[in-house]
Amino acid sequence: MSEALAPSPRQTLAGWHAFVATGNAGLLTPLLSEHIVFRSPFVQSPIPGRTATLLVLTTVVQIFENFRYHREFVAGTHDAALEFSANIGKWQLKGIDLIQFDDDGKMVEFEVMVRPIKALQALGEEMGNRIGPELMRLKAASAAP
Repeated sequence: MSEALAPSPRQTLAGWHAFVATGNAGLLTPLLSEHIVFRSPFVQSPIPGRTATLLVLTTVVQIFENFRYHREFVAGTHDAALEFSANIGKWQLKGIDLIQFDDDGKMVEFEVMVRPIKALQALGEEMGNRIGPELMRLKAASAAP
């Protein structure tokens, strides 16, 4: 028996697709828990907090070209995986967004996996050029006591 995503996470996922289609950060902010954890394919430690996650996700939608989702997988009522493809310059990539939702439907964990390595490197370089210092500052601030 396959399980369906609960109604609140399903509504959030619809909002996510609207954000991806438009790049409008105003659509994304209410979908994210204040304490969301973002797991990047570039760094080992998670990136905590809504501000840093907003920075990453609003930047990446500007970098990806020909972005499209292909399939959605649901595990339980609060977890989804979205398979996507995109281009970064000459590199074509495939990836998976793993999203966990809380009972209110807010995203509490967002993990990205990307392949092949050349496309991941191109993405990492572009992200670093655009937001590297600001992201490091946000990570440091969240780690401070």
